[in-house]
Amino acid sequence: MTWHLGRWAAFDLETTGVDVENDRIVTAAVYGLGGGQPVEPHEWFVNPGVEIPAEATAVHGISTEEAQTKGEPAPGAVDHIADVLAGYARAGGTIVGHNVPYDLTLLDRECRRYSLPTLDDRLGETPLHVVDTRVLDQHAVPYRKRVSEKQGARQLVTLAQFYELPWDDEAAHGCAYDAVVAARIAHRIGTLAHMPRRDWPERVLAERRLRFHAFRDLTVGELHALQTELAAEQAAGLQKHFQKTDPNAVVDGAWPLRPWVEPTTEGAPA
Repeated sequence: MTWHLGRWAAFDLETTGVDVENDRIVTAAVYGLGGGQPVEPHEWFVNPGVEIPAEATAVHGISTEEAQTKGEPAPGAVDHIADVLAGYARAGGTIVGHNVPYDLTLLDRECRRYSLPTLDDRLGETPLHVVDTRVLDQHAVPYRKRVSEKQGARQLVTLAQFYELPWDDEAAHGCAYDAVVAARIAHRIGTLAHMPRRDWPERVLAERRLRFHAFRDLTVGELHALQTELAAEQAAGLQKHFQKTDPNAVVDGAWPLRPWVEPTTEGAPA
């Protein structure tokens, strides 16, 4: 079976910030989709146990007070999120999202923070297969330009627009909405990969040096391995670009999870 036709676990988090080593989960969604099976929604509203900065509230709309009042305790929620993802993976499902290393790494650190088994621990010998729309899109459409000063070429909204999927600004940045949109984008990429070029929409054909067929006729395992290589190449290219102005710039190319490094300073997650 080709990679875009199986069972998926669409995954996304909303959090207290962008630091995967130290920030916390506020909401989470895992939606079982595809594979000829019913949709299975799983959502969590979490009390992260820390203040939610105003900058994060401005993105997802959840205040510290609301999380404390309505959210479930973080340790139980984190345990359940990881367990649901592991269940899909053990059943042969694929985790799908946009910029997946952020979400998987932050979940990994949350598990460690509360002395819970990580996703890798729960899977044991079962392989983890991931589809990341950011990695796929950057390879397939390498020369797409920024939409505007505020909207980048690889943002989820940009991909939704490019692949002609509906977008709701009010629902965006809700993890359930973002997870499902990412899954729909991934399916659209898979569909284009298996279509003759002559049948691609004009909006797609208007871009230069398209490479959707690199994803054609691959199993999920083969696509996962390819994305590992592509993510490293993409990070190296971005690092080279940044080093034009900052010689010390470093871009982490680890995918789909940043390796855990034992903390050497106080304040890092235990």
